[in-house]
Amino acid sequence: MECNYIYKMKMAYSGKFKPKNPHKYKGNPTNIIYRSLWEMRFMRFCDMDSRIIKWSSEEVVIPYRSPIDRRIHRYFVDFLVQMKKADGSINTMLIEIKPASQTREPQKQSKVTKRYINEVFTWGVNQAKWAAAEEYCKDRNWEFKIFTAKELGIKY
Repeated sequence: MECNYIYKMKMAYSGKFKPKNPHKYKGNPTNIIYRSLWEMRFMRFCDMDSRIIKWSSEEVVIPYRSPIDRRIHRYFVDFLVQMKKADGSINTMLIEIKPASQTREPQKQSKVTKRYINEVFTWGVNQAKWAAAEEYCKDRNWEFKIFTAKELGIKY
């Protein structure tokens, strides 16, 4: 019984999102996957907010060079959002959803642990991805934003 409870709890953090306004989704609206509760919350916002004209999830792919292996990899940005502004113009944004801890450089540790090494690697890869996304957006006159719990209005 306890194993089933743990399994169900883990499964709740990812799943398929079914939009109430599938016409707003750019891509296949029957195959929208969220990988965190924060992503699911943002999907609900995109689906229901009248300012959002179109949105997609992991449909934009940006090549980037990893600082770890120096090879080219593919970055699937969490969201592409087209939003109508108050003046009637359209703002296009790429949005990445991340825990706040992954948006700042890890503090140097006196003792190097596996956790610290993993944080440094994650930070380095994220920096390379985000630099590539910034350049990609700059070329298209779009914006790149990173949302954490703070931007999503989530309090712990």
